[in-house]
Order: sequence, then C-alpha cells, then structure tokens
Amino acid sequence: MKVFLVAGEMSGDKLGGALMAGLKTLVPEVSFHGIGGPAMQAEGLTSQFPMEELSVMGIAEVLPKYRHLKRRIAETAEAVLQARPDVLITIDSPDFSLRVARIVKDRSDIRTVHYVAPTVWAWRAGRAEKMSKMIDQVLALLPFEPPYMEAVGMRCDFVGHPVTTEPVASDAEVLQFREAHGLGTSPVLLLLPGSRRGEVSRLGPIFGQVLRDVLNARPDLRVVLPAAAPVAEMVKEMCRDWPGQVIVLDPRDRLEHEAQAEKRAAFRAADVALAASGTVSLELAAAGTPMVIAYDMNWLSRQIIGMMLKVDTVTLVNLVSETRAVPELIGAACRADRIAPVVLDVLGDPSAQAEAMQITMDRLGRGGEAPGIRAAKAVLDGLGRLP
Repeated sequence: MKVFLVAGEMSGDKLGGALMAGLKTLVPEVSFHGIGGPAMQAEGLTSQFPMEELSVMGIAEVLPKYRHLKRRIAETAEAVLQARPDVLITIDSPDFSLRVARIVKDRSDIRTVHYVAPTVWAWRAGRAEKMSKMIDQVLALLPFEPPYMEAVGMRCDFVGHPVTTEPVASDAEVLQFREAHGLGTSPVLLLLPGSRRGEVSRLGPIFGQVLRDVLNARPDLRVVLPAAAPVAEMVKEMCRDWPGQVIVLDPRDRLEHEAQAEKRAAFRAADVALAASGTVSLELAAAGTPMVIAYDMNWLSRQIIGMMLKVDTVTLVNLVSETRAVPELIGAACRADRIAPVVLDVLGDPSAQAEAMQITMDRLGRGGEAPGIRAAKAVLDGLGRLP
C-alpha cells in the first residue's frame, strides 16, 4: 500500500507521524511519500522539501510568499500524480494542501483524505462545500465537527485529539522542576506568546506589559516562559527588559525528550497561564492549568477575519466543553490593561475552569483508543482495506 502525505506545520507533523505509526501497525507493507517534519521522517518519510517552507499563517503574512508557495503547490501535486498512491492524505495547512488536492482530483481518481477539519463552525462556512469537490473523507479532531462535513457529502470520522495521549507531568516531576529553578512554593505564572515569529513580535510587548501590571499586584509570583525552538532566541532577547526575572525554557539546550518533559512539568507547575490562542489551550487543560487566552494578528487579517467570525469564542476548551469558562481577549481586546485584571481574577479563583477542562478531555477521547490508530482505521475503512 502506498500513501502520500502532506503536512505543513509542526502540529500536522505530529498528527502525520502518529497516523503513519498506526498504518504501519495495521498494514505492515505500507510505504510513505510526501512532505513532513521530524515526526513523519522518523516513521519513514523522506520529505520532498523542508516542511518549514509552508509554516505561514495569516492573510497578510502569506502574500509575500505567494509565488513561492504556488510553485510548491504545483510541484507537490505533480509528485502525487507521478507516485500514484492509494490515498493522498493532506494534514491541516488548508491553504496549501487543499490546492494540492484540487489539482490531484482534477487529474486523477486518487482517493483524498484531509486530516483536521477546517473551522467552518467559526468562519467561512462555504469552505466545506468547496472542499467537498476535492476531498473524499475528513478526519476530525473535535467531536462536533462531523455534521458540518457530512452535510456537504464528505465522509467525516471523529478520530480523537492527540493531546489526550500526551503524558502529563507527575507530582514528583513538578517538584523536581520547582527545585531545579528555585521556585520553592511560590505561585507560578506561565507565559505562552506563541511559536511563530509574527505571533511573538505582536504579543510579546503586550505580554510584557501584562507581566508588569500583574507583578505590581502580586510580587510573589514567579514567571516561566517555555519558548518554541524557532523563536527561542527572539524570546530571550525580548524578555531581557521584563520584570520578574523570567525563566525562559530554551528547548535548544536539551535533548528533545528532555525539553518536552521540562515543558510538561512547567505546564503542570503553573497556577495560571497567559497563552496565545490555539491548541495550547488543550495542552493546558490536559495539565489542569487555569488559563487566560489573548491573541491579536496583523491589522488586515484582523479586519477580514473579524467580519467573518461566526462564534463568540475561539478557545477550544470553551467550544468542546460548551461553556465559556476560559476568558479570552482577542483582537481589539488584546490590551495589557484589560488582560492583567483577568489574569489576577483567574489566579484568585483557579477552580472556576476545572469542570470545563475535565469535560474537554473526556470529549476529546481521553482514555480511549489512540488517535493515530483511530485515524489509520478510518483511512483504511474508507479504502475498504480495514483488516
């Protein structure tokens, strides 16, 4: 069996790696081709070009790289057509991967599967119908997504969210983390300003001012910032002028498994987190860490997306739990003078989010079959090859 996969982000690479491992378990003779990062390469993929070329987010951010991305779309589609796989699996990054799928579908009968349903429940609802012209099956991470895809004729399988299979730091690991960084019994504020340079450059100054305001009210707080490797140097430079002697966790200083273990310990050690919007809210929920979500984007992107948004929250914990337990300050509300009081409120009453976080993890599949295996079974079932 031959599978062609396309991933454009680190989160997609992790999904792809787990799916590939699941396929190898169920169909030992499977072979892989396509584009992916370290997780997919560890499962046997040789990437056609560096996956990082596709990690672009936001309308204004894409424009300068449009011509290059267009060339990569054509190159990738041609590679799929030449490989003649049993299935093309595109993973997230819809602006790139769905364009590849369209070319492939127009010129062949190759079955197409898209992993991670587009957020049609939040904005641009018409994407589902457009997507149905080039995608046969969708693998959804969130339990409320299948009806949106099925309504326009695509098969859609909820396969669970990978956050439910990630390990959570033990009490002993949290204690070791606190001792290693001299935190003692002090309350800890976790700062998570994003993993992309654009996010960090926009949110960093705001988070820095929030920190000043919060520390004025709670000077006993200690501050930890787990930095993503691509922005670690930028984060370190940014934090030099911040108060509170911010402890920056630089993953470049550690082996991969050590860096991940330290990050997990930081998440669970924290009493409250201020985080950029995204799947990090689910990681915090898995650790049981109360949070405040704040996010802003390029002015043009904010105006366009703001007009299209259909939901009153973009925080996944709120959406999955069907609550509004996690406070969020998005767009024009993403200001230090508005964020800081909310962080202090959550720190004062951290229990208010506990039930919502528990519901979220249960609904995402915690305790059930691993998402990689569920996704592999769904793909094989769609092909009529489930053992």
